[in-house]
Amino acid sequence: MRTDIFARLDREPEPPKIEIPRMSRHRIALFGGTLVFYLAIVVAVLVSSWLVALDWKVMLFRPYQQWPELHAFLDYYVVLGQRGPTAVMVAAWLGWRSWRQHTLRPLLTLGTALLLLNVSVGAVKLGLGRLGPHYATQIGSAELFAGGDIFPSGHTANAVVTWGILAYLATTPRARRYLSAVSAFVSLGVGLTTVYIGTHWLSDVLLGWAAGLLIMLALPWFEPLITRAEVWILSVRESWRARRRLRGPAEGVAGPPVPALVPRTTDGAPETGAGHVEETGAPAAPQVVDGPGDAEPTPGGPATDPPAGGPPGAAGRSRAHAAHPVRSERTPLGPAVSRRPPHADRAPRSSPAPARPVAGGPVAP
Repeated sequence: MRTDIFARLDREPEPPKIEIPRMSRHRIALFGGTLVFYLAIVVAVLVSSWLVALDWKVMLFRPYQQWPELHAFLDYYVVLGQRGPTAVMVAAWLGWRSWRQHTLRPLLTLGTALLLLNVSVGAVKLGLGRLGPHYATQIGSAELFAGGDIFPSGHTANAVVTWGILAYLATTPRARRYLSAVSAFVSLGVGLTTVYIGTHWLSDVLLGWAAGLLIMLALPWFEPLITRAEVWILSVRESWRARRRLRGPAEGVAGPPVPALVPRTTDGAPETGAGHVEETGAPAAPQVVDGPGDAEPTPGGPATDPPAGGPPGAAGRSRAHAAHPVRSERTPLGPAVSRRPPHADRAPRSSPAPARPVAGGPVAP
C-alpha cells in the first residue's frame, strides 16, 4: 500500500460510495428565499425604483477612474467568470475525477448545470433586453427592452455555477466547506469586477448571483435524471465493447479452402501430364511424340490434332506453359533409364535388332 502523496493520483480499484445531495428542507427553504430575492430584483428594475437610481450613481462614480492601479489586475481576474476558460478548466478536473472514480456523474452534473444556466439566464437576458452602462442613452432610465443582453450578469452567474460545482461534488464535509468559501469569494469578486470595469450595472450583478445560486440549489432535483443518463451511457459502452469482442476473433478465422485450378483439354477432361496426379493417386504417363504424325494418345484422354500451320504438339505445349509458368522440380531418372513408355510392338533399344531379310530368300537361322 502506497503512503506517499502521489497515491491519491492512482485510479481507485472500484467506484467509491459517494453520498448524493438530497433536496432537504433546509435546501428547499434556501431555494425559496433566493427565488423571492430574484423576483424582487427583477420587479425593482422593471418599475425603475431606487435600485435603478443606485445603478446610475455607481456608474457615474466610475470606479475604474477612482482606482486605476487595479485595472490591470482586474482585467485578468474577470476571466474567472468567462464561460469558455472556466468550463475547460473545471471539465478537465472533473474528467480526471470521473476516470479515477469509475463514474460519469461529475461530468454529467457539470453539463446539466451549464445547460440550466444557458437556458435560464439566456432567456431572461433576451426577454428584458437591457443595455449596459457604456450604451445607456438616458440618465435614470432602466434601459430595458432596448436590444441589450446584460441583465442578469452572465459572468457572475457563470462564476457561481462553475466554481460552485466543485463544492457540490465534494466527497467530504470538510472539502465541501472549503470549496464553498472559495467559490463564494471568486464569484463575489468577479461580480464586483464587472461593476468596476463598467460592463454591468450593480443590479445585473445581484441578479447574476441569485440566478447562479438558484441553479446550484436546484441540482438535487436533477440527480435521478443524471443517474439514468449515466446508466444508459455505460450500457451503450458495454454493448459496443461486446460487439468488438465478437467481431475480433471472426476476422482472424480463415475462410473455406480455395480449389486449385486444373488445366483442361478441348473436350473438357482434366489435362494430365508430368507433375499431375490422378484421382487414383498414381502419376499419369507423359505424352510421347516421336515426330511428325507420330502423336499417340495418352491414358488421361484422347490426342489432340496439331493446329494447321504450326508444328505438331505446339498447342499442347503452349497450354502447358500457360497453365504452369514454373515447372516443378522432379527427381532425375538417371542416364540409363528412358523417359518413353514401353510399347508392345517395339523392342527396347538396348537389345540387338533382328536380322532383316535379304532379297532372294529367307535367311538361315
